[in-house]
Amino acid sequence: MKYFPLLFLFYVLPLFAVEIEDFHSDGCSVFPDGTLDQSDLWLDCCYAHDFAYWKGGSYAQREEADRNLEICVAKTGEREIALLMLVGVRVGGTPFLPTSVRWGYGWPYLRGYKALTEEELAAIERVEGPLPGSP
Repeated sequence: MKYFPLLFLFYVLPLFAVEIEDFHSDGCSVFPDGTLDQSDLWLDCCYAHDFAYWKGGSYAQREEADRNLEICVAKTGEREIALLMLVGVRVGGTPFLPTSVRWGYGWPYLRGYKALTEEELAAIERVEGPLPGSP
């Protein structure tokens, strides 16, 4: 009977495990994935951006993810499109809107901006699915 509390913990702790939804990407969301001639020209950029948004994290990490999207799209030769996309994600990607494209969309709503914990990083690694850059 003296080991009951310890055994109880082994049964109860998994109930509090940190879990993240499976990763999914909708490409460039409400924006085209490319041009009329090259329909998926910057799709890889959006996929990597979605992966970063799915994971979430701090405000600085969001800024970095958005800047990486802008740089990636600009490298396709579409600098103006890159700037439009940057404005769009800065306005529409806030974690405080209950949308499927918000920052940290893999976590429950209203997680907000905060660094990922060790438990959350482990949960991210447990999720099976495609790797960024392979839509």
